[in-house]
Amino acid sequence: MAAQRGLGSLARSVLGLLRPSRPVGRPAGNRSAAPAAPDVEYRPRDDDAADPGEIVWAWVPYDEGDGRGKDRPVLVIGRRGGRLLGLMLSSQDHDRDAADEARFGRIWTDLGTGAWDARGRPSEVRLDRLLELAPESVRREGAALDRARFDRVVAEARRVQGW
Repeated sequence: MAAQRGLGSLARSVLGLLRPSRPVGRPAGNRSAAPAAPDVEYRPRDDDAADPGEIVWAWVPYDEGDGRGKDRPVLVIGRRGGRLLGLMLSSQDHDRDAADEARFGRIWTDLGTGAWDARGRPSEVRLDRLLELAPESVRREGAALDRARFDRVVAEARRVQGW
């Protein structure tokens, strides 16, 4: 029983590192308010810290907001205060279920391959969900994305999210 309480406490601590994901700048429950533009920049640095323009690995909660989630790659696009702003990646091909994804408001764009995936699988970036991550929640850096792909993804996310 004590071990279960200890694990529960650890899980709550880990979950506390990542705020619930919602579109940044849009008040919860008020979908009509215009979202605030995030502070976006391209500044990858070889410094063992998560920087905008890099793909990192971090725990991302599921959309259901029930406390479950998954360790996955995230493209860091900027910062807000002391937190990182990012877009999650997936190796799933969402073109095959595009209608179902659109029905749930999920919008993806192809990113291609890179050093963040050891198996060399093509990745997609989710454009409709901007994550706020605590820097300490980042488990590891995966790779720096080239400027052209970064700029394209950010432009598409701006269009989708309206910032």
